[in-house]
Amino acid sequence: MNYRMIFSTAGKVVITIGALLLLPLITAMIYGEWKCVFAFGVTMAGSWLVGAAMVFFLKPKNMIFFSKEGFITVAVCWIASSLVGAVPFVISGAIPSFVDALFEIVSGLTTTGASIVPNVEVLPKSIMFWRSFSHWIGGMGVIVFVMAITARAPDRSMHILRAEMPGPIVDKLVPRSKDTAKILYLIYMVLTVVTVIALLCCGMPFFDSLLHAFGAAGTGGFGIKANSVGGYSAAAQWVLTIAMFIFAINFNLYYLILIGKVKTALKSTELHVFTGLVVGVTLIIAINILNIYSSFGEALRTAAFQVSSIVSTTGYSTVDFDKWNALSKTLLLLMMFMGGCAGSTAGGLKVSRLVIMWRAIKREFKKALHPRTASVVKFEGKKVDEPTINGIGIYFGIYVFLLIGIIILLSIDPWCAKIAAEGQYNVFETNFTAALTCINNVGPGLGGVGPTQSFALYSPFSKLVLTFSMLLGRLEIYPLLLTFIPMTWIKK
Repeated sequence: MNYRMIFSTAGKVVITIGALLLLPLITAMIYGEWKCVFAFGVTMAGSWLVGAAMVFFLKPKNMIFFSKEGFITVAVCWIASSLVGAVPFVISGAIPSFVDALFEIVSGLTTTGASIVPNVEVLPKSIMFWRSFSHWIGGMGVIVFVMAITARAPDRSMHILRAEMPGPIVDKLVPRSKDTAKILYLIYMVLTVVTVIALLCCGMPFFDSLLHAFGAAGTGGFGIKANSVGGYSAAAQWVLTIAMFIFAINFNLYYLILIGKVKTALKSTELHVFTGLVVGVTLIIAINILNIYSSFGEALRTAAFQVSSIVSTTGYSTVDFDKWNALSKTLLLLMMFMGGCAGSTAGGLKVSRLVIMWRAIKREFKKALHPRTASVVKFEGKKVDEPTINGIGIYFGIYVFLLIGIIILLSIDPWCAKIAAEGQYNVFETNFTAALTCINNVGPGLGGVGPTQSFALYSPFSKLVLTFSMLLGRLEIYPLLLTFIPMTWIKK
């Protein structure tokens, strides 16, 4: 195990997070929020000192590391980033409890968008900026960003890229991993700027446009208004609907389009399935809620926004969809499970996994009926090897066990007995969707954690469980679990 490489990289990430705090610090100065200026300034100085010490004293003897180190590096860096990012909330007094602050920043960096703040409009502007900016930082990946700006990056850093980028398959776009990271971030930045400009054209103020673009790009969802996006114009809602959908698509396809391989990009099976499901579910929900709205156009806009928000795991809302009927809520719940495409900023199980799993199931049925028939599973025109199919099945199994475990842990919370006695919310619905929305990095759930509610009702213990769940979902289980397994650290 290359320990020095792991913690030296973590030191670089801590320094980078400290540098990124400069933007909310400037925002605090612009709005005259001097307590926040102090909070961001102290955190910046502390992170630079700690990070520099880690880089200097833990300078690796060699730059080589393997898959195991890649997983551990990603987990350690994300934990370090979260600890640093929570400090300004506490020092500024915006979120006095460190557990609450940790929940909030992990929700931001993992692009979940679940919040413990009941009324976001009372927060200082700079704190609002830091919350939303954390979505943008975490969307493409903290370490992918560091790789893109670091002068030297070892060739085997692809292990880090694969461990941090969501989805079962991550390949180099170009020979060097560092260049791949740069291309990904360039696409990410351009799409973010386009979103900001489009929102400005719809009449949204610059500050609001910037923060909502951060959320859409990172598929996060921290709102800056009590009604999330509901108070903005219909045009702005359509822009965000399209933006959330775009950022939930595999970024490799955008690269193919950039280099002129448009036909190859448009042939993507994952893109076809994802688009078909989003359009189909949107139409079904629009028809299903037509009786609530004055026109089909309004119902379609509302349904399209909610479906795009949930399937991209962004979590913005324009209405309280918890009040919709069972069919619409069930379809949204299924969209939470599915999530976006591999290689996007979206969370969830990923469309590619579900497509491969479905085709593997079809193959097994075919083999049961015709044992002697040779059959292979194909995805994107290529044969999927057996280790990949088995890996997807194992991943799904672990995912289900973890989801069940999280729900059980949440049910221990004394809050459950209190709410059950009051009859205010359905406890199982609340706990189930809280666990689901956190591990899938969606944001809002149903019941007590619906789109108009917050996660403040949970105890510190449950908040820590859900914080861990968000990290599990963003890092796709393995990096975080491996980090906490003792055998990982034992030298053979």
